Amino acid sequence: MKVVIFGATGMVGNSVLRECLTDSRIDTVVTVGRNPITIGDAKIVDIVHRDLLDLTSIEGDLIGADACFFCLGASSAGMNETDYTRITRDFTLAAATTLARLNPHMVFVYVSGESADSTETSTTMWKRVRGATENALLALPLTVYIFRPGFIRPRPGSPSKTWWYKAFYQLSAGLYPLLRIVLPASVTTSENIGTAMITLASNAPDLPDRVLRSNKINELAQL
Repeated sequence: MKVVIFGATGMVGNSVLRECLTDSRIDTVVTVGRNPITIGDAKIVDIVHRDLLDLTSIEGDLIGADACFFCLGASSAGMNETDYTRITRDFTLAAATTLARLNPHMVFVYVSGESADSTETSTTMWKRVRGATENALLALPLTVYIFRPGFIRPRPGSPSKTWWYKAFYQLSAGLYPLLRIVLPASVTTSENIGTAMITLASNAPDLPDRVLRSNKINELAQL
C-alpha cells in the first residue's frame, strides 16, 4: 500500500509514521508537512510544503495513494477562531478534496477530538470547528473515518510539541493502566491509533459508524 500522512512531526503523526514503517503491508509513506521529518527510511517520501491550502505542485506524489492518515492539527489555546479554523478545517479539506479527486477509492482517516460537536452549535470554539470539519469530510466522495480519541498515551520518543500537552502526558502516563479500566471508551495509545488506521486502510471493513472513539480504535488495533 501507499499511504499519505499529514502532520508526521507531531505526537500522534510521528507514532503513526513509525507504525507504518514497521508494517509489511505498506510499501511507501508520503509525509506532507510544513517542516521536514527527522526519521530516515527507504519507505519515506518526505515532502516539505508550506502552503497546505494549495497542493497543486505536489499532486504527482499523491497519485496512487491507498489511504491518507490526517494527523495535522493545533491546540486552540491562545488562538482566535479564524486562525484555528484555517489550520483545523481549511488545511484538512484542502487535502481531502485534492485526494478525493486524485484517488476516489482511498481511505481517509482524520484525527479529531473526543468532544467534537457534530451539531456545530457548541459554545466552545474548538468543539464546534472540529465538528464542522468532521461533517464536511463525511460529505466527500471518500471512505472517511473520524477518530475521536480522548486521553492518548504517547509512544516513547514521540512527545507532543505543545509544552503543556507534553507536561500533562508525562505526569499522567503512569495512570494509563488505571484509566483503561475506569474510562475504557476514552483512553488509547498513539501506537493503537496508527495500527487501527492501517487496519482500516488494508481491510476496509464496512463499519456502520464512521466516527470512532477510543474503545473502537483499540479494538481495530487488535485485528
